[in-house]
Amino acid sequence: MQKVNDLINEVDEISLKHSFQDACSNNDFKAYVYNLNIPEEILIKYTSRLEEAFEECKNCATCKGLDTCKNKVPGYAYTPYGKDKIIEFSYDICKKQAEEDKKNAYQKNLELLEMPKDIKNATFKDMYKDDKARIPIVKYFKEFIDNYDNEEKPKGIYLNGSFGSGKTYLVAALFNEMAKKGVRSVLIYYPEFLRSLKASFQTNYDEQFNYIKKVPLLLLDDIGAENCSNWSRDEVLGPILQYRMENHLPTFFTSNLTLEELENSLAMTSNGVDKVKARRIVERIKQLTVSLELISKNRRN
Repeated sequence: MQKVNDLINEVDEISLKHSFQDACSNNDFKAYVYNLNIPEEILIKYTSRLEEAFEECKNCATCKGLDTCKNKVPGYAYTPYGKDKIIEFSYDICKKQAEEDKKNAYQKNLELLEMPKDIKNATFKDMYKDDKARIPIVKYFKEFIDNYDNEEKPKGIYLNGSFGSGKTYLVAALFNEMAKKGVRSVLIYYPEFLRSLKASFQTNYDEQFNYIKKVPLLLLDDIGAENCSNWSRDEVLGPILQYRMENHLPTFFTSNLTLEELENSLAMTSNGVDKVKARRIVERIKQLTVSLELISKNRRN
């Protein structure tokens, strides 16, 4: 029985050696594996895995971009390392993937709640430049960036204007610039956020609420489009604005409504009209922001 096993092992070793020799008929593969400085008898045992690693190395050498990556794990290369007369393999990040990760690392500072994910790619350089109505907004954003590190933080913006004019995109572009400086921000589609927050009463309501209150930069997008209630106005919006006002945390708003129209909207709930509480909310917004307007053609069409 022992002789049979020895014979099988001998046949296997011969087969492995032939496979290795065949692979080494490719001079590039031969140079690749012998560069590991591992004895040939060890290399022979890993022929198929070395061939796989060699193919992925060739893919990287001719790669035109991550979207055309041919490797088993896109953006990574199966790579051998010689160590103490053995070979270890790992998936190493490729140069292009590393550059992409570094470029987009700042986006970890930008969080979206109930917002489309592509808003994370908003940049000033990609915005429409044929609209003079944007100039005062972009000018204020530049001042905001320049003055953010001052002891007294600059105010946010209450940006109202026509539907589809790009209000949200502009603020997202600013937040992206601030994210590159390490400043955390949250962009919230406000009407949907209220529904989500209400649904979290039995789970993580306090956690969500406190996080929004305290984040360094906050955008409440499309405020005034929600169905206003006493709860949303007095228990959610009011405390958020009060905390951010007291702690000088820049807060941004986008809306299709002017501040006067927003005040009228906030005054009306299913429980009646309360102009005093609505006025209190709007006064807090005025304390937190500079009011600007963007009237422009609908860019969503």
